[in-house]
Amino acid sequence: MSEFMYYLLVPAAVLAVAVILLLGLINFARGGSPQTSQKLMRMRVFFQFIAIIVIMLAIWIMQR
Repeated sequence: MSEFMYYLLVPAAVLAVAVILLLGLINFARGGSPQTSQKLMRMRVFFQFIAIIVIMLAIWIMQR
């Protein structure tokens, strides 16, 4: 279980945050809809929360 968390779940969570951040930045740079930017930034915060939980769980599992 710890290898699954460390090698698959943690990078997937970090990658999801990075992709959403890039989508928000692209929308901002193109002068896109402010509502879309707001939605993407809210999604980014949510996915950052999930990523922190996944990372903390991975650390906790690896210490056991």
